[in-house]
Amino acid sequence: MADRRRERPVHPLARRRPGKERRPLPPGERFFTPGATGLRRRVERRSAAPLVLLFQLPRWVLPVVLVALLLTAFAVPSFWGALAALPVIGFVGWLAYMSWPSLGVRGRILRVALLTFLLLLAADRFGAF
Repeated sequence: MADRRRERPVHPLARRRPGKERRPLPPGERFFTPGATGLRRRVERRSAAPLVLLFQLPRWVLPVVLVALLLTAFAVPSFWGALAALPVIGFVGWLAYMSWPSLGVRGRILRVALLTFLLLLAADRFGAF
């Protein structure tokens, strides 16, 4: 299996830069959903580079940014709070879509509940209620 990895071309974002240590990518047989067609295949292909980039960021960056945006959405009861919630909704929705085939029923219910809560929060901040 190690020989196969050496034969494949390396994506530019996955290449190592001299003098910069990065976390290795997680082990796995497949990066894409087997047999995916249509929209899922296109989304997975386009999401490959951003996923690699996010994986190579320091572990604390993404949670800190998302928590800061979510706290802003909770604290600011206006249009600006809703704008802060939109990137969180987009990110959570994107990850939910990407992980959907590998989830069980409980995981799917939790993701739908979280997205519903975030959408209601944004709608409230936009003045829908």
